[in-house]
Amino acid sequence: MSNPRSAIWPALAAAALFGASTPLVKLLVGDLPPLLLAGLLYLGSGLGLALIRLLRDRRWKPGGLAPGEWRWLAGAIVFGGVLGPALLVFGLTRTDAGPASLLLNLESVFTAVLAWVVFRENVDRRIVLGMLLIVAGGVVLAWPAAASAPQDVPGLMAIAAACLCWGIDNNLTRHVSGSDALFIAGAKGWTAGLVNISLAFLLGAPLPAWPTAGVAMAVGLAGYGLSLVLFVLALRGLGTARTGAYFSTAPFIGAAIAILLLDEATSAPFWIAAGLMALGVWLHLTERHAHTHTHEPLAHDHPHVHDAHHRHAHDFAWDGREPHSHWHRHEALTHSHPHYPDLHHRHRHDPAADS
Repeated sequence: MSNPRSAIWPALAAAALFGASTPLVKLLVGDLPPLLLAGLLYLGSGLGLALIRLLRDRRWKPGGLAPGEWRWLAGAIVFGGVLGPALLVFGLTRTDAGPASLLLNLESVFTAVLAWVVFRENVDRRIVLGMLLIVAGGVVLAWPAAASAPQDVPGLMAIAAACLCWGIDNNLTRHVSGSDALFIAGAKGWTAGLVNISLAFLLGAPLPAWPTAGVAMAVGLAGYGLSLVLFVLALRGLGTARTGAYFSTAPFIGAAIAILLLDEATSAPFWIAAGLMALGVWLHLTERHAHTHTHEPLAHDHPHVHDAHHRHAHDFAWDGREPHSHWHRHEALTHSHPHYPDLHHRHRHDPAADS
């Protein structure tokens, strides 16, 4: 059976890409209207991922979503691809980078609370404490800049609302995380990009200079497109709340990248934040969740290897390559092993049975 912790690295890589892109988006805010900038970021993501997918498959392939999954993807696009970026870019026009970084930590809080309260994802005290430490690290990292000058309340509220939209988006995306991650992220990108750009032009935004538009789209491909692909892969293996917790290390990773590349001096808040986040990540890394659980019959299509959860025959000629993807059925199975609330472990828990 594959190592369940292997999904941690995509979550951290997604955080690194997003964290590195936020300062670049802030630099572009003065050159482009907020809606147009949000649209270009996502359009660059969508077009770039579509090209990568075409090169990978050498042809256009369906996304592999079941009929009932399209509503989840549509909701994720509306909240995460249309409303979230527009609110963030509007907020960045009225706030400094420090307060914005501080508030962006609300995304992991909203994501976790929705996952635990609304979608009933499993949680224990160790995971809650780890998430709180990671968020506290982000607060310590951004607090000096946040406290240095009074901030615009509507701008702060817009960024908080963007975080709520992304928390909803993360929980909706979890329901389609078994499908092609490039398709999910690409569909969100080009749909959200076209909607935001159309709205921007309807509201009178001028045509952007091509060099500026190209930079915005390149930033979007890395910080919103490839980051989202990795985030979906992490959702598949970790569940929503745990992926959100790892992703909330983005402010620290962004600051670390700035220190390494720009030779910026480190400060006491940086090292305090590093310690808090490291302790929070350690609590997650050392989690051991194992109990006897039953898998109900399930049929779906996603990339997989023939581990303990995929012992099925093939009704087609198979060349033996793994991972591979096809429609397959899981029969009922009862067993016990360490696991996360991943694609195959979205079951209810008896508190007395957890360990």
